[in-house]
Amino acid sequence: MHTGDTRLASPAFEEIAETFEFLDDWEDRYRHVIELGKAMAPLDPAVKVPATKVEGCASQVWILPRIEGQGPGARFDFEGESDAMIVRGLIAVLHALYAGQTVRAVLETDAQRELARLGLDAHLSAQRSNGLRAMVGRIRALAAETAEAA
Repeated sequence: MHTGDTRLASPAFEEIAETFEFLDDWEDRYRHVIELGKAMAPLDPAVKVPATKVEGCASQVWILPRIEGQGPGARFDFEGESDAMIVRGLIAVLHALYAGQTVRAVLETDAQRELARLGLDAHLSAQRSNGLRAMVGRIRALAAETAEAA
């Protein structure tokens, strides 16, 4: 999870990584990501506003932070949704990576390295990769705001 750290990512993310190891075919992995997205609860339409929208994504994406506490030890969580099924699945993967972590841990997580373990970097279009980076950027910005609010 952290550079130079031998701990694993969250159990939820490790479960996704293990499933991906079992699924040899990228099409099966793609379908699994979509299924993860389908399992997420939809956002209340009232929170799909400009303040929660993630810019830089080809699809419509909203991320609503749910942070308990203040400062670097605050617990990070979020809800998210997209109008594209694969992107909704990517939100679910990011949720597995970040939910329940402290905001300090969110900032220390090397998302690119963790997501590379799933092979996502090699199989997403440039547009989707840019959108994924935008979502990670928004999550990191939300965590940084909370960490600095101590």
